[in-house]
Amino acid sequence: MQKLLASVAGGSAALGLVLSLTSLSAAPLLLIFFIAGALTLIRFKKPLPIWVDGVLMVFGAYALIASLPAEGTMPGHHWLALISAWAFSWLFVEELSTAIRLGKLPHTGTGLVIPTIFGLALLIVWEVITRGAGVPPVLLPSPSAIAARMAAETYILTQDFIQTFIKSVLPGYAIGCLAGLLVAIAVDRSPFLKAGIMPIGNFMSALPIIGIAPIMVMWFGFDWQSKAAVVVAMTFFPMLINTVAGLNAASSIERDLMHTYAANYWQTLMKLRLPAAGPFIFNALKINSTLALIGAIVAEFFGTPVVGMGFRISTGVGRLAIDLVWAEIAVAAVAGSAFYGVIALIERGVTFWHPSVRGGRA
Repeated sequence: MQKLLASVAGGSAALGLVLSLTSLSAAPLLLIFFIAGALTLIRFKKPLPIWVDGVLMVFGAYALIASLPAEGTMPGHHWLALISAWAFSWLFVEELSTAIRLGKLPHTGTGLVIPTIFGLALLIVWEVITRGAGVPPVLLPSPSAIAARMAAETYILTQDFIQTFIKSVLPGYAIGCLAGLLVAIAVDRSPFLKAGIMPIGNFMSALPIIGIAPIMVMWFGFDWQSKAAVVVAMTFFPMLINTVAGLNAASSIERDLMHTYAANYWQTLMKLRLPAAGPFIFNALKINSTLALIGAIVAEFFGTPVVGMGFRISTGVGRLAIDLVWAEIAVAAVAGSAFYGVIALIERGVTFWHPSVRGGRA
């Protein structure tokens, strides 16, 4: 794979160099990138250090952005530069992954570089294609236009974040997850509840959010309470089902051992079964961290005060303010990812004993 990527990166740079010299229209930065990229083809005779591809990846991205035409579409050699820069970034990530796998580079810290490079590469490709191909902003705005709109509408985005995430997602998430956990313990304690609630839980978890949201708005009003109620409904059943499964994860040998210690139900629950259910519970918490935000945003489509992420997205589409819509999507994505990451970090601290956290080592 690395040889193929090296061939694509160096070959595209060589073709771009020929095309730019023929047309005499290439920017100086692109010419330098093409020359340096074409010279990397000597790697098939003599290996090159890994940092060479990293430098060319960064320089190629900078040269592309700096040489984008103010109007019209990009000429052909720009597209070759894009292909070459993308191939260099992919090759650099492949080389980093190989070095980490072979123990030449530490995984801690270095492992974060790979997704960062991949994400930035996608943003740069998005920027170059939308601006270089003349894509109408109504269809797909460039990341720079979205960032500019985010900077201009900081107050609105902040208020929408507070309304949706702080007021709706967090309370609904906490209530739904806690209620699911407590009901799961009650279900585990009572065979009657287990036979009655679990089938209903599976049924309710399949209900579409677009059917629940209008009902909650009618019951709890147009403010954040109805959105929090939707979040409760969406997060309750995943927590219930996962916790019930987790409480049965302890083996019969472990339960017999607790029985020999004369432990009662609650002692066994607190010292054995709940810790054993920890990975299942955190799995539900991570699933619910994304479901909660989706539920709150979608619920705002069916009635809300003049604030909120879902409200802004729906009205922005109607006004063709697509850059504002994407700005709201970006804020939601960052908030959801950060929320998920916090829960994952807590999971590593709480369930440090589990093989999935210890890297599968026994």
